[in-house]
Amino acid sequence: MGQLTSKRNRLDPGIAHAQSSTSDGGPPTYASQHFDGSNQSQHPNLRIHRMSIISDNSRFLQKSSLYRTIDRVPKLDHYSNTLPHKQAKTRPSLAALRKAFKASPQIIFKNHISKHITPCSLIRCMLNIWGVIMFLRLSWITSQAGILLTWVMVFLSVTVTITTVLTISAIATNGKTVSGGPYFMVSRSLGPEIGGPIGLIFAVANALSSALNAVGFAEVVRDLMASYGTTIVDSTNDVRIVGVITMTALLLISFAGMEWESKAQMLFFVALMISFIGYTVGTIIPQTPVKQSQGIFGYKSEIFLANLLPDWRGPSGDFFQMFAIFFPATNGILTGVNISGDLKDPNVGIPKGTLLAVFWTTLSYLALPITVGSCVVRDASGNITDHISANFTGPCTGLACNFGWNFTDCISTQSCQYGLANNLQVPLSPTSFHLITLGVFAASLSSSLSYLVSAPKIFQCLCRDNIYPYIGFFEKGYGKSDEPLRAYILTYIICLIFVCIAKLDIIAALISNFFLCSYVLINFTCFHASITNSPGWRPSFKYYNNWICMYGALSSLILMFLLTWWAALVTIIVVFLLFLYSSYKKPKVNWGSSVQAGTYNMALSYSVSLSSVEDHVKNFRPQCLVLTGPPNQRPALVDFVGCFTKRTSLMICGDVIMEQQTHPQRTTDWLVKWMNKRKVRSFYTPIMANSLRGGTQNLLQASGLGKLKPNTLILGFKSNWKDSSPDNLEDYVNTIYDAFDSKFCLCILRMMDGLDIKDHFDCEVNQGFETEGISEKSDSDQIKTVFQNDQGKKNIDIYWIADDGGLTLLVPYLLTKRKHWRKCKVRVFIVGDEQNMEERQKEMLELLKRFRLDFQEVIVMTDTEKQPNPKNLNRFVDSVAPFRLFDEQKESASVQELRGNAPWKISDKEFEAFKLKSERKVRLNEIIRRNSLNAAIVLVSLPVPQSDCPSSFYMAWLDALTCGLHCPALLIRGNQEDVLTYYCE
Repeated sequence: MGQLTSKRNRLDPGIAHAQSSTSDGGPPTYASQHFDGSNQSQHPNLRIHRMSIISDNSRFLQKSSLYRTIDRVPKLDHYSNTLPHKQAKTRPSLAALRKAFKASPQIIFKNHISKHITPCSLIRCMLNIWGVIMFLRLSWITSQAGILLTWVMVFLSVTVTITTVLTISAIATNGKTVSGGPYFMVSRSLGPEIGGPIGLIFAVANALSSALNAVGFAEVVRDLMASYGTTIVDSTNDVRIVGVITMTALLLISFAGMEWESKAQMLFFVALMISFIGYTVGTIIPQTPVKQSQGIFGYKSEIFLANLLPDWRGPSGDFFQMFAIFFPATNGILTGVNISGDLKDPNVGIPKGTLLAVFWTTLSYLALPITVGSCVVRDASGNITDHISANFTGPCTGLACNFGWNFTDCISTQSCQYGLANNLQVPLSPTSFHLITLGVFAASLSSSLSYLVSAPKIFQCLCRDNIYPYIGFFEKGYGKSDEPLRAYILTYIICLIFVCIAKLDIIAALISNFFLCSYVLINFTCFHASITNSPGWRPSFKYYNNWICMYGALSSLILMFLLTWWAALVTIIVVFLLFLYSSYKKPKVNWGSSVQAGTYNMALSYSVSLSSVEDHVKNFRPQCLVLTGPPNQRPALVDFVGCFTKRTSLMICGDVIMEQQTHPQRTTDWLVKWMNKRKVRSFYTPIMANSLRGGTQNLLQASGLGKLKPNTLILGFKSNWKDSSPDNLEDYVNTIYDAFDSKFCLCILRMMDGLDIKDHFDCEVNQGFETEGISEKSDSDQIKTVFQNDQGKKNIDIYWIADDGGLTLLVPYLLTKRKHWRKCKVRVFIVGDEQNMEERQKEMLELLKRFRLDFQEVIVMTDTEKQPNPKNLNRFVDSVAPFRLFDEQKESASVQELRGNAPWKISDKEFEAFKLKSERKVRLNEIIRRNSLNAAIVLVSLPVPQSDCPSSFYMAWLDALTCGLHCPALLIRGNQEDVLTYYCE
């Protein structure tokens, strides 16, 4: 029952514990520095001390507090210790503060400075939002959907993305953000079960986006070569070849490091701005006849009105099909978040940069459909001869007739090669060809490079968290900036696979689902963190709302199915399977997630509401306080109680520590981990006390919370009661008295081989029950007990000798609901005589039927009043002989003195008074051994100790009832109040 005191050397909690060398992971080294301040003359008793912090590059001064020399004033660096991988301690412990020091501390540590050279989040997001879709598909989408519905697509996309931006800004400002982007934020908020799937999905989505932009670039290069009459193989394979070459070149830039990648991004941004200027000028200047033959006429109100409404064409002529192709254009909102570990100040850069990027790019996406829809007709031949001459009198179809061009032939045969509906690269036409081409190159290459850099960093962070097996190979970083070169190679391979598809529209549709799934989880993360009211949720970004976050999550989920229902279904199934895997494996991480906060809130709310509910016999559950001591030392007792309490009722493992020392928290944590590894659902409560009885009294009164309070005390049988000290014997029996006085039910488990795991270490233990120890071995070091085995078709035998309210029947019923006990047959043994045996049997069967207990076999014991075997009776007499006073052989005064000093002793009068009871218990043991030789477990009604019965006599009765049994025996007694009922109300 107790906690050992190991004889091994312990760390001194004082100065010896606080000192260390100058290594990174060690605690601080203390040394003194004194100097006289300027105010010393005014305060002669005031002596000022300062602590010197020595780093590799500089020396800083840290002030001590006014209370103690070694006590530190508040400082930001002190709170970096909250991260699990941070070991250095920059403030002294309580033990160190309480210790009498003669020196003030000097903390020595290494100063790590990392330089992040990246363009701001604004530029990165804008570059990725202005991607290949804007240049190669937006004009075509405008021709299909019309200007109005294209605006609807833009606003719908912005509605989804802006809620996600607000969400990610709140999450990003709720603490320091490191590498890993959205995966890091979601996993640290919702835990590894949700974070793991989002990490994999989002990393793949970024890889697909890189491939998408590479394919877009390759399409432009192919069209350029075709305009000069050059091909490599054919139209499709040319895209594949150029795409592979492009991805390889971008991979080499990524290998060069973030500095080179950042410089390349800045060049791309400048090129894109030049392209926009060229495009704008091109829409204003007068168009040449060649441009007009391609359907480009400059700003015309007639063209604007004609292109205002949709004109769906082809199998993909559908709003949601068009939206699926357009939506990836807005996915660049998370680019700044993807490189959060490389941003100088992510808490400021991510919200400001992303919101500004969304604002400016939204304006551009609204402006482009208007400009191109006001300048270009839907169909044009590109043939300069289609100009209408002055004497033309033939038929003319189409809006271009009003501007002097006749495209009737190509319109009627649906063979037009130019115009909004046919030329996918219309933005190239209104102005300088070379400037627009430069813009397409800049947009596609910058986006592809950015996504190629983002995906490996997300995947590296996921690998380092060790949530999924077989991916740890990719976590390794190289160089000062910890570049994930292996993850780069993996991303590059994924990109090549999708580049080989060579179809921009197909890749875009797949990406939409992946990103929308990411948005669902990101928005839900913020919503969940907000409603849990965790004190740790304190984002500095305040412009968000939990219900807006929920709207963003639901709208993203709905859009997934509206765009591509089968892809959405596959994505959700993959996420669900990954979630199930993480939930089953339970990664050994603790990130203080909102799931933990939500669990606490639910538990607190239900516990409070349960307190207002009156108890009812139908809802009675044996809520067990189990005196296990360290649970790993009594696995059989833990396993047995876990059999009928798991997922049914409360279980608390109580440990009475009878040593005058602090119970280390690491021991408590390790024992809880041991129970979790054993799949035992129980709390562990250690308590300091001077005796077993005192500790148990405290546990009986204070353990539990509200209605979640134990009502049943379970302890192991004190098998060494004959050899135990009288104080321990009195403590054990008085503990049983206290349980009944507290209206607790009581169970005592006895096994032939005992309940303890014998420890081979040299240690001192208390003597509450038997010799025991605790050894902090591996948490996987589990010992199997009989209660973990399948019990097969054995019997569960109940010897219901006394009506205790029904607990004797309820516990075996709960056992039969478990997998290992399901096949067991329950037999109920009751006391009777031969004259009323059948009547007693019918009564009991009727009672069991009314209780709805499927116990079909009732056996009436008619021979309980027979004299026990003399051999067995003599064994009982011999067991109590060392505790007898034999007062007839002593003087009266001597007997009274012995009774006062040794209340556990048995007088001759008491021995005779309880003789009949003793014989009954010996006889009952004979019946049990005869009938229950091969039982899985035997339950016997526990005799209630009488106040005038010596503790040694009572222990002899318990021993006599259960001795000689090879199966586990449970002495059980309710508190004489009903725990079963056959009424409906």
